Amino acid sequence: MNATNLTLALLCGGFFAAGIHLMMARSLVRVAMGVVLLGHAANLLLLQSGGPAGKPPVSGSAPYEELADPLPQAMALTAIVITFAVTALLLAVACRSNDLRGHDDTTDRSVDDEEGGP
Repeated sequence: MNATNLTLALLCGGFFAAGIHLMMARSLVRVAMGVVLLGHAANLLLLQSGGPAGKPPVSGSAPYEELADPLPQAMALTAIVITFAVTALLLAVACRSNDLRGHDDTTDRSVDDEEGGP
């Protein structure tokens, strides 16, 4: 493992840890930020797992051994789209919660029952 891989691995681990920490919060905005960090960590992990960079995977442009593996890049693009959709959904729920209740914190169901909520 060289210094670049070690740095990316440490950065990836830090993003996973911070993302999970934020997802444990009661605020939906913090949960959304945790999802964003987890998405970035997953993308770093996918790109790091693809190995060293190579030539573009276009047929006939280079020998097969020199071509980059397109699968990690395709999976990273898919993860970006999924992360964007989940983040948009969580931010919409947080915005609606802020409109209805004045805050975006999640509460336990028993507290809602005591307040006479829905």
